[in-house]
Amino acid sequence: MIGKSGLLEIIAGTNRGLLATASDKQAILSAIAQLEDYNPTPRPVEAAELLNGDWRLLYTTSRALLNLDGFPLLKLGQIYQCVRVAESKIYNIAELYGLPYLEGIVSVAAKFEATSERRVQVKFERSILGLRSLIGYESPVKFINEIESGKKFVAVDFGLDAREQQGWLDITYLDSDLRIGRGNEGSVFVLTKE
Repeated sequence: MIGKSGLLEIIAGTNRGLLATASDKQAILSAIAQLEDYNPTPRPVEAAELLNGDWRLLYTTSRALLNLDGFPLLKLGQIYQCVRVAESKIYNIAELYGLPYLEGIVSVAAKFEATSERRVQVKFERSILGLRSLIGYESPVKFINEIESGKKFVAVDFGLDAREQQGWLDITYLDSDLRIGRGNEGSVFVLTKE
């Protein structure tokens, strides 16, 4: 059996999945499945103290996220998912870097609702795309605090129709510093707590 450290070792050189070969992907999915069988938190949606916080993406198969690396002159930096259980909110933040002064972020805010002991329904509400310098972006925590305070950004900042922009996520593994999820589009996500 490959444990948590084995999974982390396998995904270490894949740059969140961007550099994963077909054999890497197969080995990673196998390691994920083995780890999911030993999930120490059988009711992850109810484990607010573990779920809450800022998570950094280590690996994904999500084309939507990995395709952010295809912007001309920009490369994909860190990707965060910040979960605020008390408010039932999720913030996805992808940092982009490249030419000086063209560093940017792509962010989506969503509400979530538990539909089972391991599944949440996600309804996307707002998207913010812009240059980090114009937005004043320094960190996910500061950025989220500004969003929550109602700040309007010098960016492409628009609401999303939650009825059309929704999906679900199964939390298949959760401990104090590692979370694995499987989304409605077949994507896998491996995140570590910051």
